[in-house]
Amino acid sequence: MSTTNANMMQSPQAMEAETVLPPGASGEAASPPAERLPTVQRPPTIDPNAGWWARLIQRIEAKCSKLSVKNNFWHRTMARIFLPLAWRSGIKFRSKAGDPFQMVVPFRRFNKNWYNAMAGAAMLANSEVAGGSYIFQSVGADYTVVCKKLEYKFLRPCLGPAIYQVDPAEGTDLDELKRTKLEFNVTVEMTIYQAVVHKDEKQRRVGKSTATFHVAPKAQLRERKRKAKERSLGVK
Repeated sequence: MSTTNANMMQSPQAMEAETVLPPGASGEAASPPAERLPTVQRPPTIDPNAGWWARLIQRIEAKCSKLSVKNNFWHRTMARIFLPLAWRSGIKFRSKAGDPFQMVVPFRRFNKNWYNAMAGAAMLANSEVAGGSYIFQSVGADYTVVCKKLEYKFLRPCLGPAIYQVDPAEGTDLDELKRTKLEFNVTVEMTIYQAVVHKDEKQRRVGKSTATFHVAPKAQLRERKRKAKERSLGVK
């Protein structure tokens, strides 16, 4: 039997195995594995060098921060103490575990304007609360979340409760940022809908918002304040 006929009688699996080349054998360089950035070491939440009173305050602050994003009861309780305007607006969590992060602002008198629609100032201000709550719930109580930039695009009047659906900007991985950076900026995108109240209504998009937040460990900010105080007193 000729060599040509022998090659034709080989099984397809054997022919496929012969054509497989190791990486780089075809003259193309093998792609290098993705480099994994090192994990940063974050300072402890409770400063071990602080006095007993300062440590107590830090523990209370950490506990209140965790409770503020635990459920609506504690969110409303903490908002009444630290964010009275957000408490008056009535913003609260709407999403359940596994669903997209959502918050809802009720259609009450405090949030309405003179022509009985949701006031633009209320929709803009609650964008910061909704975006900040999403990030704070994701990064944990050991961080501070401060809004650096906020943009809102009004699409149509909102004539009912407003629903804020929050999503991180494309390509943003909060877990990776926490692991590789001590402090960082995060951009979130929010789509605002008018909630359906009656069966014959449909959910309508009334606005879009983009917010950028700066996230930093609370312990790092305390250390900066301590060093600034020492410099002001002339301590080296």
